[in-house]
Amino acid sequence: MRPARRFLPLLLLVFSLFMSGFGTTPTAGAASAALSAKLDHALAGAGSRSGGFVRDLRTGATLFSARATTPRIPASVEKLLTTSTALRRFGPESRLYTDVLATAPVDALRATPGDLVLAGGGDPTLDRRALERLAHAVATRVRRVGGSVVGDESRFDALRGGPRTDWAYDRDIGGILGALTLGRGWSSGGGPALAAAKAFAHALRARGVRVIGATRAAAEVAAPTPVARAASPTIAELATLTNAPSDNFYAETLLKDIGATFGGAGTTPAGAGIVTSDAGALGVRATVVDGSGLSRADRIAPREVVDLLGTLHRDPVIGAPFESSLAVAGRSGTLVRRLRGTPAAGVCRGKTGTIDGVSTLAGYCSPVGGVPVAFAFMMSGVPLYRARQAQDRAVTVLARLR
Repeated sequence: MRPARRFLPLLLLVFSLFMSGFGTTPTAGAASAALSAKLDHALAGAGSRSGGFVRDLRTGATLFSARATTPRIPASVEKLLTTSTALRRFGPESRLYTDVLATAPVDALRATPGDLVLAGGGDPTLDRRALERLAHAVATRVRRVGGSVVGDESRFDALRGGPRTDWAYDRDIGGILGALTLGRGWSSGGGPALAAAKAFAHALRARGVRVIGATRAAAEVAAPTPVARAASPTIAELATLTNAPSDNFYAETLLKDIGATFGGAGTTPAGAGIVTSDAGALGVRATVVDGSGLSRADRIAPREVVDLLGTLHRDPVIGAPFESSLAVAGRSGTLVRRLRGTPAAGVCRGKTGTIDGVSTLAGYCSPVGGVPVAFAFMMSGVPLYRARQAQDRAVTVLARLR
């Protein structure tokens, strides 16, 4: 019996090691394999022209990868690049400004012999209420304008569309691009700047300001005297207005704002150059030709999308406003009708993308007590309803991670 007692601890150790292989807690490798199997099943039928990537935001570990390094058409997932660059470059609390300037000083009788220039600052939200508030502010300082009200949109180029329409009007943008656009730039004639100037002149006259000259639009006008200014929502708010509903007009306008402020010209290529450069500085490779993702020439791989999302998640300045700008599963934006009644509802955020033959979804899942992840699923050549079903199944799997 004494020799048996001597070997008992060793026998217990061997037994415990043997039984550990049959325990209920899987190893990390087994858990990863199980997750990959679940996601493969969820994404079944997506085809070889699709790819996906998932990363654990706590550890940085890759949880799933399928054809993840092949550059793909992002559709509106492109807006993640545009809005994150705007947040980083301008700052979340910055604003865009529409200015009223006078070409000649305002005298003691509150009269100016020159023009009042309505100078567009690339605010995509400019509406009649903003112009009326601006007119009210001007009326407290100016009662007579010897010249005209002049609409100035010289901050941007005069191209009204994006690259996919060779810069001509593109109905899918949802507006007429320009630096001075009232109500998304729609007008019955004369262009966005003239339409905005006419509305502003009408608002001034309604407040008792006498304007002698005819309203017009012009190229950049030297107007050294500031009179009043209207501010846009913050860049953080503009990012939400762009991402959650996937607003193409806002995205393309923001891209030109980036170009005008940081790229030397208020053009789509100038803005795209800054976005590409900033992504590269973060280690993200992308082909950027527009701000909205309407162009099929845009390219980024699922892994690169997740690299961007992971970097932004860790950013102490823009991380929170960026994540807040995304649609919430089953609650808001383009995801309001998706993932309802699933574990993903309310705990996953994402950016959808849809153009002909392309469906994408990228974002974050942060389940309470679960594993926070960043994900990107990008599909081409799959019927839209099938693509969305597959994406929703995959995101539901991620929302259950524990």
